Amino acid sequence: MANAFEAEITQLAAEVNQKIARIRETYEELSTLEHTAHSRDEMVSVTVGRHGQVRGIRLNPRVYRTLSPSELADAIMQQVNDATAAVSERSRQLLAPLMPEDVPLEQVFGEHATLDAFLPAPVEPAP
Repeated sequence: MANAFEAEITQLAAEVNQKIARIRETYEELSTLEHTAHSRDEMVSVTVGRHGQVRGIRLNPRVYRTLSPSELADAIMQQVNDATAAVSERSRQLLAPLMPEDVPLEQVFGEHATLDAFLPAPVEPAP
């Protein structure tokens, strides 16, 4: 009986250690996550990091001759949006296997995420 219990505990500890290792690997990958989006004409490139922060903007020197200021602003914003969307999607792909099956990823990391995904319903006091 004691040996079976010890074997079960050893197996559970190994599973927990594997999950912890996977979480660490995922967060390491997330910490270095970035994406660069390029305009079709290669005039504008924008790199964003994991949280959507702009890390770099590269403009082809010819861009000033081909685009008006408003067109350039639109092109930059389009690449920021494209790069941010790509980073968000990759983050979702990395985090999805770590989430409990009954908790939708969008509920935890989506635009309208709340703590409700992690907390139980309020407990009503007994009358």
